Amino acid sequence: MELSPTFREMEAFIRRLQDQICNGLEAFEPIQRFQQDIWEREQGGGGWTRILTGGKTFGKAGVNISSIHGEMTKELASQLEVEEGLFGACGLSLVIHPNSPKVPTIHMNVRYFETNEGRSWFGGGTDLTPYYPYPKDFKEFHQTLQRACNSVIPSSYEQYKETCDQYFTIRHRAEMRGVGGIFFDYLTGTEPKHADLVRAVGESFLPAYAPIVERRKDESFDAVDTIFQKIRRGRYVEFNLIYDRGTLFGLRSGGRIESIFMSLPPEVEFHYNWQPESGSAQEKMLSYYQPYDWING
Repeated sequence: MELSPTFREMEAFIRRLQDQICNGLEAFEPIQRFQQDIWEREQGGGGWTRILTGGKTFGKAGVNISSIHGEMTKELASQLEVEEGLFGACGLSLVIHPNSPKVPTIHMNVRYFETNEGRSWFGGGTDLTPYYPYPKDFKEFHQTLQRACNSVIPSSYEQYKETCDQYFTIRHRAEMRGVGGIFFDYLTGTEPKHADLVRAVGESFLPAYAPIVERRKDESFDAVDTIFQKIRRGRYVEFNLIYDRGTLFGLRSGGRIESIFMSLPPEVEFHYNWQPESGSAQEKMLSYYQPYDWING
């Protein structure tokens, strides 16, 4: 299968974006740096996995890009609701797990997919998983995403925000894994505005996240804060292993297991019937794991 010019442009963009984001995150680390692992996929293509562990600010940070192609499995074709055949897929996926419970976990993904049948589409999004109730941070995060989306497609943020709230819900617990963000999928690959949207979202990552890290990374915290962080990281694991499309796509497309599971946090705790203390910051934070109008609220 001959990969399209759109595919090659997306491939070049995610390579640049990976450099930009890794450099931005390393600015918070006095010593630790991202280590790169280049891998090849037997069926076609490969990727560049960059991981930072044991940092002063980030306990585990992964910024991965992949560009794969080849024959689609029957299982993958069924998941994507397309005919079996040849495909190409490329994208960037990142998950950042900070050490401090005052700094949120964050996820972002931008991707492009095409088939030899002529179908193509963009997808992506980003969402924030905080462990301490700082509504100012959450509002600013959403405002940055709103500007990025609406600058390309007017009034699109509202739709993508609602889709994100629905998608990142842990359905068996009837709660969101965080405070949402934006999410979109199956945006026609032949529409230039969709490529522009993906670029705008990718380039909004550091403006949306770095100010929060800078503001909160040196704040003090206690054992209760840390326990709550690990419990909510457990919820993160539940979502990724049960519902996440990216995880399922990676497994069904013969992806690299180490890169797929880099999204999982380094330490989690599962407590039986854990409940927060009445009036605590943790009780307040739990109230935010539901759809909320962060722009006007």
